[in-house]
Amino acid sequence: MNIRIVKNTINKAPLALLVSAAFMLPMMSWGAQNCDKPVNDFDGLYCLNKVYLEADKELNNAYAKLAKQLNTQQKSKLKRGQLAWIRARNEDCSYHDGDDFYVNLACTNRVTTERVNFLTERVRECSAGSCRDSRLGE
Repeated sequence: MNIRIVKNTINKAPLALLVSAAFMLPMMSWGAQNCDKPVNDFDGLYCLNKVYLEADKELNNAYAKLAKQLNTQQKSKLKRGQLAWIRARNEDCSYHDGDDFYVNLACTNRVTTERVNFLTERVRECSAGSCRDSRLGE
């Protein structure tokens, strides 16, 4: 399901702000309670947003957990890798069309979950004493 969020007034706002604002209206929708069978596209958007917000929370937790295990040089490499990942996610999962801004939440959820898994693997490696610096910048 391709879900598009139209942005008219906020220019270049962070993705998280757009996603949070996008699900405020559907929260009041009756059908939004059942994400197995969304009644309409707004309910589907609400459900995708719930998944994204949870994945984003997991992403932040995994990043923080990994960063606690790293020295200053490693943290710098991790931060560069994370910023590159954010740019790639934004390029792959969103686009501008004039004053409008579109986000494919299915794409965003998929790549965010993949990133959580990647960071969790790095946490596991570092916890085992085999932290590979070369992977931190990915």
